[in-house]
Amino acid sequence: MRLKFTVNGRAQEADDVWEGESLLHVLRERLGLPGSKNACEQGECGSCTVYLDEVPVCSCLVAAGQAEGRSVRTVEGLAEDGRLDPVQEEFVAAGAVQCGFCTPGLLVQTHDLLERVAEPSDAEIREALAGNLCRCTGYEKIMDAVRAAARRRARA
Repeated sequence: MRLKFTVNGRAQEADDVWEGESLLHVLRERLGLPGSKNACEQGECGSCTVYLDEVPVCSCLVAAGQAEGRSVRTVEGLAEDGRLDPVQEEFVAAGAVQCGFCTPGLLVQTHDLLERVAEPSDAEIREALAGNLCRCTGYEKIMDAVRAAARRRARA
């Protein structure tokens, strides 16, 4: 099938897509967007999280055919005009980016949380990021980054 959808604000097409092929595979292998990571392929780790019609989803669990005519925003799409999103900048500043495998999903989930909750509590942060597994940071630097991004957005 030919898949037509919008990715990071741009119309995209991918040919010869099998309807059961994952959205993650199409993004990474057919469209050359390697930001979302392929870790567990079971929706357990959150590394492949993207927005689908502005709702965060594990792209490894979404069949490519389900994205037909819809809008996808990847971690690459958080940046605007060549500038990182404040969430991305705060993750770097806080040292919350180590091996980087979990980072794309954490960034998308954090971005979504801060779109919904301007000043989240630690409990709200933990709840929002519960589906994202990290083996490197111990999560404290991630929490620091989310808090800093929330403060920064509040000032803006």
